[in-house]
Amino acid sequence: MLVSNALVGLREGLEAALVVVILLAFLVRTGREGSVRHVWLGVGAAVALSAALGAVLTFGTGELEERTEELIGGIASLVAVALVTTMIFWMRSVGRSFARELTGRLDRALTLGPLAVAAVAFVGVGREGLESALFFFATVRSAPDQGITPALGWLIGLGLAVALGVAVYRGAVRIDLARFFRWTGAALVVVAAGILAYAVHELQEAGVLPGEQSYAFDLRGVFDPAGPVATVIRGVFNLRPRMAVLEVGAWAAYLLVVLPLFLRRPSAGGPPAEAPTGSALVTESAERV
Repeated sequence: MLVSNALVGLREGLEAALVVVILLAFLVRTGREGSVRHVWLGVGAAVALSAALGAVLTFGTGELEERTEELIGGIASLVAVALVTTMIFWMRSVGRSFARELTGRLDRALTLGPLAVAAVAFVGVGREGLESALFFFATVRSAPDQGITPALGWLIGLGLAVALGVAVYRGAVRIDLARFFRWTGAALVVVAAGILAYAVHELQEAGVLPGEQSYAFDLRGVFDPAGPVATVIRGVFNLRPRMAVLEVGAWAAYLLVVLPLFLRRPSAGGPPAEAPTGSALVTESAERV
């Protein structure tokens, strides 16, 4: 779970970081530095709300009745899979228009006042934050036997995302975003498939879905569920030594449908080739984000 969660945290965190980079760089480039604090106000509110949601979901459901806890875990995991799937295809489709649309909204908000500017930042970062909070809950809950490892993976990924965001803004690095989002998106599809299987498992335990005792395989006699092989497989694919038919079917169906669709050749308006440096960002060059 350490590596997969770090990857998810990096992907989700970098998307939010690029929103902040685009907004701040646009303000600096157009001589409106006075509104930078309003952007940070919106970013801070979005981060606080996302952290609160993640904490409530992760730690606030532990005292609930078992069936209710399983039901919440299953539904939240389904929502997380839906959000992640929508987001990776959305990022793939908007491509070059993403930064232009974002700076266009900010430009209009500047004529309305500070609250509108903060709202643009809040919505841009909050969308990623909501997705991250749900995905954090799902990935941590699906691996209760791995202690703090899933959470540590998220912290590593988010830390790397912040560092990359700062480096991009200062012009220290340039990122091939087309390649980055393509391969991290493919990895997210694999992770999401595991979360979907976990959602099915939780809903079966809650009695919402049938077939909890109809096992597709039981390899507990081959692999120790707590051993290194089973731990690695569960950490990467969220597969357990014993799984129900419906769990495996959901996992396989999601991968067989979503992964080929995502990896097919994007349209001409697909993702960009490079992330721009912050100080040089204008509307035209923002099209490369």
